[in-house]
Amino acid sequence: MLVYLHGFNSSPASHKAQLLKAYLEGRGLGHLYACPALPPLAADALREIEPLHLTKSDCLVGSSLGGFYATYLAEKLDCCAVLINPAITPHIGLEAYLGTQTNLHTGAPYELTRAHLEGWRALLLQRVDPERYLLLLETGDEVLDWREAARKYEGARMVIRQGGDHTLQSFAEHIGRILDFAGVRA
Repeated sequence: MLVYLHGFNSSPASHKAQLLKAYLEGRGLGHLYACPALPPLAADALREIEPLHLTKSDCLVGSSLGGFYATYLAEKLDCCAVLINPAITPHIGLEAYLGTQTNLHTGAPYELTRAHLEGWRALLLQRVDPERYLLLLETGDEVLDWREAARKYEGARMVIRQGGDHTLQSFAEHIGRILDFAGVRA
């Protein structure tokens, strides 16, 4: 299974989630794809992923905050993960967004609180096994510093593109690489 984990204030309707889904469905592999809607609270997000019953043969594809969750789960479940401009320390980076937030796709409002930050802090891993990761980074990311991810996952397979932005403008070009890394034959 290939499980896409979207980022902060995003949803399964995100551009990258929809591109990956369409690519797999177009090749008769839609049954291998899942993308749960992740609520803002870390514990609730993990509960949304639990019913997928992930195993070490599955691969996570996490974008931004989804990359943070993918890291936590990959280490816990001993599976692989593709990380797209991943959040490294969301409990620090998202502190500036405390207060009322709105999901970009659903329009649902919620209050981002210190409890959200503490939930992410509790999932923070100091060390990771770089062998289980493929990192896709763009240096023009205006939200997160790509160098932090390169340092955290040193030794992992990485593709670092000059320019771009936090959305990973080059995502469509990487779908074949993602599937190869995940062991999915398209």
